[in-house]
Amino acid sequence: MDVNLLISGRDQAASTGKVFERRNPLSQEVASRAAAATVSDADAAVAAASAALAAWSALGPNARRALLLKAADALEAKRDAFIRIMMAEIGTTEVWSAFNVKLATGMLREAASLTTQVAGEVIPSDKPGCLAMAVRQPAGVCLGIAPWNAPIILGVRAVATPLACGNTVVLKASEICPGTHRLIGEVFRDAGFPPGVVNVLTNAPADAPAVVERLIANPAVRRINFTGSTRVGRVIAELAGRHLKPVLLELGGKAPLVVLDDADLDAAVAAVAFGAFINQGQVCMSTERVIVDESVADQFVAKLAKKAGALPAGDPRSGPVVIGSMIDEAPARHVVALIDDAIGRGAVKLAGGERAGTVVPATVLDRVVPGMRIYSEESFGPVVSVIRARGVDDAVRLANDTEYGLSAAVFGRDVARALTVAQRIESGICHVNGPTVHDEAQMPFGGVKGSGYGRFGGQAGIAEFTDLRWITIETQPQHYPF
Repeated sequence: MDVNLLISGRDQAASTGKVFERRNPLSQEVASRAAAATVSDADAAVAAASAALAAWSALGPNARRALLLKAADALEAKRDAFIRIMMAEIGTTEVWSAFNVKLATGMLREAASLTTQVAGEVIPSDKPGCLAMAVRQPAGVCLGIAPWNAPIILGVRAVATPLACGNTVVLKASEICPGTHRLIGEVFRDAGFPPGVVNVLTNAPADAPAVVERLIANPAVRRINFTGSTRVGRVIAELAGRHLKPVLLELGGKAPLVVLDDADLDAAVAAVAFGAFINQGQVCMSTERVIVDESVADQFVAKLAKKAGALPAGDPRSGPVVIGSMIDEAPARHVVALIDDAIGRGAVKLAGGERAGTVVPATVLDRVVPGMRIYSEESFGPVVSVIRARGVDDAVRLANDTEYGLSAAVFGRDVARALTVAQRIESGICHVNGPTVHDEAQMPFGGVKGSGYGRFGGQAGIAEFTDLRWITIETQPQHYPF
């Protein structure tokens, strides 16, 4: 697939004419050949978004809603094309790719519903004859930087609510899935969005730091949202801080799932298997740590090991599998290194075979303790650690013993007790008797601690992508002291 830049509604080559290739991690065949944007291309994309801002922000909410609904239909119509390019670029399963299309379509429809919810309020004033209002207005050009692991969902999320609020956008595609992210731009063009409202940049990996720094520094860019690793998120935050620009960060995770002594163990096993192994564990919400009350731990790990051991792994192009390819061989080697380190320090491997290139089978490690790398490092792969707890307080302590705080879950039949535990866990998201991997377009989505700050979704998203202004109207003559 040949991939051009999308600037002001037009397909464009990079200003230098250079391209870069993304290869399928399983076959090493070229999945996409994309334009390698330069800093001047970044300037052009922001200029196009800036030029389109006045007309787009002045467009009525129902007109924006209609276009966003058309975009949802256009994305759905390209379902097969999205699945093909996503599987080719990142080597994932058809199930995960199809889910990406479904949720991203829902995000566009949810964004459409938000256009008439960008509301304000009248606030009582102590000043006689003063009508005081709090009014939300579009912030301006919004920069969205999306990752590869859920490329359709997170690419659409980076731009949908900003558009609903009356902003124009520049989407900086991931270097790992440029074709998938560029196809999102085509969706908006097919839906009839005016030129410049949605722009998409693709860049070679080596050029990413310069392109991102140029985009953030551009005075016309007023908001930034980034989804990705905590390491890169710190860089983005520092760059935005230099220019005093608000940034929404959704970063890494080390999600705990707590299994209390009264939990339904079969339900908990099913949730762990889904949360730990969907998309090969390459999800920010992936269940990385299962914290199990020691009184039920032996029963639980036996059930989990049996479940994980039955999950088929292999090349998704050869037939249905649960565990497909990791994004590249280096991350696969990293996961194996974490597993080997844990085993060398006393952990017990209950499920999981040998790595075959970029395919790592579903792996369960029992008796993981502090001092093992996998206890604290984000694996971002198909391995889950079982940590044994001595009662509720110890389980909460272990759940919070991490730099991250994105998603979490608690299983227990006494729902009031489980809810009390959930309230003590330091995370932006927590589910009682449900998996750590759960996303809905209308929910406030984001983390605390090293998992970032700010919230995507619903009314929380509106607050991120608008400026709240205080405006007054004086309805009677003013009196001044001099």
